[in-house]
Amino acid sequence: MNPVKPIRGKLIILSAPSGAGKTTIVKSLMQKNLNLRFSVSATTRKPREGEIHGRDYYFLSENEFGKLLAGNAFVEHEEVYEGLLYGTLKSEVDRILATGSHALFDIDVMGGISIKEQYGEEALAVFIMPPGLGALKDRLVHRGTETEESLAHRIEKARWELSFSGRFDVVVVNDHLDDAIELVAEHIRKFTGQ
Repeated sequence: MNPVKPIRGKLIILSAPSGAGKTTIVKSLMQKNLNLRFSVSATTRKPREGEIHGRDYYFLSENEFGKLLAGNAFVEHEEVYEGLLYGTLKSEVDRILATGSHALFDIDVMGGISIKEQYGEEALAVFIMPPGLGALKDRLVHRGTETEESLAHRIEKARWELSFSGRFDVVVVNDHLDDAIELVAEHIRKFTGQ
């Protein structure tokens, strides 16, 4: 008699330039019945108001991050902005997949590409496209967390990140938030067979 192979979850990657709405979409997807568990990333950036260690991110010092990096503890890592490191811990991915749930990633564009390359057909990579750079700038200004210099830097980086949208399985334009959420949910259902 063959032993029953446990059901293994899949990976759902959402990537976008900063301000495109991916975090809002991720939070909405978590409220749907899609068998998703949020993969918490590690970062060296300081928490924003209301963010909690272990729920939103694992907030680490540069020294802690460096030790984990030296120990090959990350699936992927990036210096997203100068001096700000982000990464996905292998232990986080393994923990989620072992439950049979699907790991949902809210991750930068290069990190999303890296995870897709490593996991191949086990991963669905979704690029959230802003309706345009003007709309993206308005969203970032409305967020109220940017200086003129950081805003200009984010817009320039967004322009560069948009050039990688073709490396993703699906591109969803976030022009109308509710429509974008439903479209991403449909792609997830189809990919996971729900």
